[in-house]
Amino acid sequence: MAIITLTSDWGLKDHYLGAVKGAILKKMPDVNIIDITHNIASFEIEQAAFVVRNCYKYYPKGTVHIIAVNTEESEIHPHTVIENQGQYFIGTDNGIFSMLFDEKPDKVFELTIPQDSGFYTFSTRDRFVKAATHLAAGKKVEDLGTPKDGLLEKILLHPVIDHNLLKGHVIHIDNYQNLITNIKKPLFDEVGKERKFGIFFRTYEIKKISESYSDVPIGEILALFGSNGHLEIAINQGNASGLLGLNTKDPIRIEFFD
Repeated sequence: MAIITLTSDWGLKDHYLGAVKGAILKKMPDVNIIDITHNIASFEIEQAAFVVRNCYKYYPKGTVHIIAVNTEESEIHPHTVIENQGQYFIGTDNGIFSMLFDEKPDKVFELTIPQDSGFYTFSTRDRFVKAATHLAAGKKVEDLGTPKDGLLEKILLHPVIDHNLLKGHVIHIDNYQNLITNIKKPLFDEVGKERKFGIFFRTYEIKKISESYSDVPIGEILALFGSNGHLEIAINQGNASGLLGLNTKDPIRIEFFD
């Protein structure tokens, strides 16, 4: 069965999600529509990219991913469709695609198919659905537009290595208010070389990496590497972001000791 996923900042209050699903089903009644999330913060393409890049690899080849965050089109930010590793991604080239992949995508096309209405404020319903159902039906991506040389680059801030320091920051706060950083385990291991360390943020320090949230008593702070390989700061059965006063882009520092 064909699969189309939806990621958006619409929330669940308004008509947007229902309208898009209806438009998809009208064109392809037997398609399997998967909601990845509709709780992306408004216009936050970094958050949308983090969520999609951490789940798309678990979908089968042929899956079509609609990314409906900050979709307004312009000459600088055209509507775009990408084929990569047998899957398809539809959205606006506003920098989000450059944050989705570690490698150059296999194929990139600027969408040139006409919209299904004369309104230009709901691109997902009136254009992306048309492209998605075309691809979900097994038709060629080349039919949807013209080849595009590259993608708008949005440079993500990477951790900085400074002698015995590893400087990163919070890039995502999940539904449990766990703080996910841009520091990954391979880099931690490479810089740390099994040395003792301290993880510093605000006025707090953590001196060990836990393997699970329950490694510390309820209400205690911990650090661990999550299933996506990123360093997390959490509180066992607590809300780390709110209780520790940390938000996205706040700094995290790791100092290694000889």
